[in-house]
Amino acid sequence: MNEHVRLAHGNGGRHMRELIDDIFVAACGDHAPDTHADAAPLPRTDEQLMVTTDGFTVQPLEFPGGDLGSLAVHGSVNDLAVAGAEPRWLTLAVLLEEGLELATLRRLALSFAGAARAAGASVVAGDTKVVPRGHGGGAYFCVSAIGVCRRPGLGLDAIRSGDAVLVSGPVGDHGIAALLARGEFDLRGRDVRSDCASVLPLCRALWPLPGLRFMRDPTRGGLATVAHEIATATAMTVHLDETRIPLRESTRSACEVLGYDALYLACEGRVVAVVAPEQADQALAAWRALPSGGQAACIGRVDRGACQVVLQTAIGGERLLDELDEDPLPRIC
Repeated sequence: MNEHVRLAHGNGGRHMRELIDDIFVAACGDHAPDTHADAAPLPRTDEQLMVTTDGFTVQPLEFPGGDLGSLAVHGSVNDLAVAGAEPRWLTLAVLLEEGLELATLRRLALSFAGAARAAGASVVAGDTKVVPRGHGGGAYFCVSAIGVCRRPGLGLDAIRSGDAVLVSGPVGDHGIAALLARGEFDLRGRDVRSDCASVLPLCRALWPLPGLRFMRDPTRGGLATVAHEIATATAMTVHLDETRIPLRESTRSACEVLGYDALYLACEGRVVAVVAPEQADQALAAWRALPSGGQAACIGRVDRGACQVVLQTAIGGERLLDELDEDPLPRIC
């Protein structure tokens, strides 16, 4: 097989079949979809199903802490998990750019398949397209995920005045890690890794709490954007305490040098949760008992007032957090 993706790999013929069989089917193993069928039947179930779909693009395709393959699974699984669902089935549509190294594609496929298995999800259908050189970013992964609802009733409309706002760990790591991996800045010595991971264990830990109101994974736009989503939907004020928001020193220092605000940078393995105030400590204890939740913190509250997000600063003042206008870091998730 040629060492790079060719336009012939997307023509529907022998080269495309070989690409799919040698890379994607081989990576998925026993969980590989039937590549000879145009549609896949799902098992019958009487349970409530939930579905999400998303497209994933990141530059570079591989970065410290993850890659496009694992990112595509985690991003899809995480959207289900914060909505209260266990993932079961995935579909994958891949858009490849002519010239992409097949060795890179194979690593991405293996990473995707491994993350799907770890999440307990099967890949049931897929598609491959190839675009001419210079018309893409190497590879784009588009995923649809179907899951079974385990915790109904979560949503922005469930939030009440006085509720506590929690975050499961340090924010901004993915955005900075992806940026530094491009090699455009000489910031040696800053060991920043993406937090790219499944948040399913974090969500499962909170599902039993009757006071759990809402969860969201703070991807594009970061923590500040989730806070604005809450404020807009509830017409209340979200108060955040800067001193309580977990932030790795390596991420903080990189943001200071480059002029970014970590509160607006994407996370790919964190959860923002809103819970009844009397259950905040219980929720934190459940998170901190997990490897991925050791730095979980209660970072604020939702109160009656103007529709806004207010940050209490480390020096004791307050400032309004504006809603994100332009994407500061393109192509990171």
